[in-house]
Amino acid sequence: MKNKICMSILVSILAAAMLSGSFGVYAASPEEPAASEQTEEVSWAQGTGAVEIPITQIDSIRIGQVENAQAATGCTVFICEDGMRAGLDVRGGGPASRESQLLNPLMAAQQIHAIVLSGGSAYGLGTANGVMAYLEEKGYGYDTGFALVPLVAQADIYDLSVGDSTVRPDAAMGYEAARLAKEEPNYRDGNYGAGCGATVGKINGMDTCMKTGIGSFAIRIGDLKIGAVVVLNALGDIYDWKTGEQIAGLLSEDKGEFRNTAAYMMSSIEAVDNKFTGNTTLAVVMTNAAFDKAQLCKIAGMAHDGYARSINPVHTSADGDSIYAVSVGTVSADQDLVGLLAANVVSEAIVRAVEHADSAYGYPAAADLKKED
Repeated sequence: MKNKICMSILVSILAAAMLSGSFGVYAASPEEPAASEQTEEVSWAQGTGAVEIPITQIDSIRIGQVENAQAATGCTVFICEDGMRAGLDVRGGGPASRESQLLNPLMAAQQIHAIVLSGGSAYGLGTANGVMAYLEEKGYGYDTGFALVPLVAQADIYDLSVGDSTVRPDAAMGYEAARLAKEEPNYRDGNYGAGCGATVGKINGMDTCMKTGIGSFAIRIGDLKIGAVVVLNALGDIYDWKTGEQIAGLLSEDKGEFRNTAAYMMSSIEAVDNKFTGNTTLAVVMTNAAFDKAQLCKIAGMAHDGYARSINPVHTSADGDSIYAVSVGTVSADQDLVGLLAANVVSEAIVRAVEHADSAYGYPAAADLKKED
């Protein structure tokens, strides 16, 4: 009874906060127009029967997004009520994360209930509290005998340099994103959710960077489904992994053309004390193939190849680059094949995060640079 009363009070507080606007003015991401499975084979998988599918067709995972467009921040929540097996590989030097050790194969928990990708850097880690509150309210979580404890992992990007650094995703935003994921899934690519304040090409500061966002890509090969959602917020430049062409990143002073971040860095060997103008690329790789935590950690590691093909430089001391890999099905598939495909869908999702972004907060997006050409 005491737990139920406490939960009722917490939910009332969250609801009142959202109505009063004390957590910031934010809105649910508009729902993506209905998408269908493509009929043509994916260009890089000719002869396999691989076709593109919407990311929302990965079984059992529901995605909700909320953003505060005025403050340039938001969150994206992935929920699997029955639990999902998950692994994690972190290669950036500055992660902001929560419950990461749960995904260590040595830890007892074999499943988690949700993953949160959020803005706000370490300040945004409270977003998971709202997700936990919603899941507990709906009866989902690990039963300890005294309370249901939803297991929620989280990783955040640094977007405090883009909009209002005093407004960050919080428990109220997390609660609403979890509610949307369960009741009105609204995932879409672009300046939404955790991608609201995402930017790239920041080695010279924010004046010559570009606007990116959140992107997704998924495929089906026979019974196997695999896809990725990427929040693209890198220090470095972005490349089309199939052609090697730079598609976003460091701009010239007049913002008329690309510069090369690696070449810029090599122009001086002097140590740079603070590169934290706003970095970290995050991804969730999802599959309906059956894998355990140890296998998923390896798949997440292989998926980082997708970062390495598409972002340069990547995995720097000023990035918190992380990839979650989750399994929600029973399909039998080769682990190394799925790792290879994970890297490919991550690279494709990075391209989508560039292509679907809109210029905002004074930072140009790739689509607008093309219009000027």
